[in-house]
Order: sequence, then structure tokens, then C-alpha cells
Amino acid sequence: MRTIHLQSQKSTLDLPLIITTATLVILGLIMIYDASIVAAFRDFGDKLYYFKNQLIWATVGTIGLTVASLIDYHKFVRYSSPIFALSILLLIIVLIPNIGTKAYGAHRWINVGNLTFQPSEFAKLALIFFQASILAKFQKYKMRLLDVVQVIFLPTVIATTLVLLEPDLGTALIFAGITTVTYFIGNGPLIHFAIAAPALVAAATVAILAKPYRIARLKAFLDPAYDPQGASYQINQILISLKNGGLLGVGVGASRGKFDFIPEVHSDAIFSVVAEELGFIGAIFLIGLFVYLAIKTINIAKGAKDIEGKILSAGILALISVQALLNIASNVALVPLTGIPLPFISYGGSSLVVTMIAIGILVNIKKQS
Repeated sequence: MRTIHLQSQKSTLDLPLIITTATLVILGLIMIYDASIVAAFRDFGDKLYYFKNQLIWATVGTIGLTVASLIDYHKFVRYSSPIFALSILLLIIVLIPNIGTKAYGAHRWINVGNLTFQPSEFAKLALIFFQASILAKFQKYKMRLLDVVQVIFLPTVIATTLVLLEPDLGTALIFAGITTVTYFIGNGPLIHFAIAAPALVAAATVAILAKPYRIARLKAFLDPAYDPQGASYQINQILISLKNGGLLGVGVGASRGKFDFIPEVHSDAIFSVVAEELGFIGAIFLIGLFVYLAIKTINIAKGAKDIEGKILSAGILALISVQALLNIASNVALVPLTGIPLPFISYGGSSLVVTMIAIGILVNIKKQS
């Protein structure tokens, strides 16, 4: 008698990953509505202005996540060079007067109808694709420093220089974080990290000293009493909101910080509203979601069937986790304020769509593992 072996089929959908992502997106929409109603009514006469825009982008992001989950992730790696070249072109275009939109002294956006698109967010994902492609090819050869500089570090430096010209130091830091993580997972020699570290520190120092407002932010970080009506104002108001939140919070909708006390409360400082309204417990719940998402991503990277999947997963881990870590750390005064958004939660359509597409890629990697 012939024995028939039945092979169990893995679920094609990672429900915990999808549920965690959906929870973060929904929580983000709720907090953006709550945090932005005062600024939206003041600036646009419509208290739902920011919420409606973010809802549109969340819908686009859901479509992007779905499509990305259905596309073989190897295709992103295969076409990484033209994708990365397009991202560089967009980073150049955004700097051109009358094309790039200027706000708060920075050229970071391109108008798309009534909405705005931020090329640097697309560049983060393009950089991950590009580095996964190059590092996967290096697995067959010895990684000599000169070759690495030419085909990985130089393109990354070009992208980083362009975002620094916007200026956007926060995105430059994310680029550095992505490159560090992908290079390590791609079996980059540790000696290269030792050589690159002093150069990165020197570059960061020059970038800070080149802009007076960055020096002011650094002084405000070191001394919260420095310039209380200027550079220290935002972080001091954020800390007041955190203190007001206590253990259980003041209740949803009851934040005082959103009433024009905290600048950019619906974007860079939205964590302070979460902590004020939902308290320490709510803030820990939010942090827990990011930690769980990071653990899921690490497990997907470990289970990926090839080096491309491992590097892509690692890059996405860096994309989400480094941003979340720096945003929350800056809101609790562990690092200077950098203007980095909190993934899924902060207002910003480009960031939300790119992050959701990244989740879709993780779904596809898991499906093929």
C-alpha cells in the first residue's frame, strides 16, 4: 500500500502582524483627530482637516499594504536600482524653488493636489531595497572596504546629503540607522563599522553646528531652562503634558497641551498627547505595540528563506523601530528633539503609506518563508 504524505500548509496571512498594524493605524487616527482639532480649526476653519487627510492616506496605505503583500519581494530587490535612482531624482526636485513646497524654513514636500508628498519618506524604503540588492550580491565575494564605499556608502551619502539640504537631520539619522542594521545583517565586516564610526560622528557634529537652530535645540536638551520662550518651549510643554497624564491619564479628549501649548502637537509631539490623555498605562501600551511589532519583524527576518528577505526585514525593522525610539526618546527628553515622526501615530501621509507598504513586504516575506 502506498503511503500518502500530507504536507501542512502555512497560513498565508500573519494575523498578529496585521492586527498589530491595524491597531496602530486606528490609534493614530484617533489621536490625530484628538490632537489636531484646535490647530485644524484655527488654520483651516475645519476641525476635521488633519483627520480627513490622514484617513485618506490610511486608505491609500491599506491598498499599498495589500498590493505589497501580493508582490514577490524579490521584485523590489531586482528593480532596486531604478527605484533608488527615482528617489534621488525626487530628492533633487523637492529642492527646486516653485516645485518643492517650503514650510517652516524647509523644502521637504511636493504638492499632490490638495495633499503633499514627502520624497524623503519614499527614499527610506528605496534605500532598503538598494542595500538589500547590493549586500545580497556581496555574499559571493569578499567585502573590501573600497568596493563597499563605492557601491553602498557613496550612494547613501548622496541621499543623506540631499535630505540635509532640505534641511532634515532626522531623516539623515534614519538613513544611518537603516544602513547600520542592513550592513550588519548583510555580514558586513565589523572593522568597517569601526572605521565608519568616527566619520559618522564627525558628520553629525558638522550638521548640528551648521544650523543655529540645531545648536539651540542641543542647548535646550542640556538645559531645559535655556530660552524658555524659544528653543526650550516645546520640550518644556511636552514634559508638562507627560506630568499631567500621571498613571491613568486625564481622559480621551481632555488634553490641555493640544490647545496651542505644544507646537506641532499632532505630528512630532503626538506622543505627549497619548501620555497625557491615556497616562503612563496608555503610553506603555503604545510602546508595547512597537516592541511586539519589532519582535515579529525579527522573527520574520530569522525565518526568511534567503539573504534578501533577511536584509529587507532588518531594514524595515530599522525603519520603524529607530523612528519610534528616537521620537519617544525625544518626547521624554532622553535625546534632543529631532522632528522625527512616530510611525503610524504622527500626522503625515507619506510616512504612513511608506510604513504600511513596508508591513506588506513583511507579510510577503513571511508568506514565502
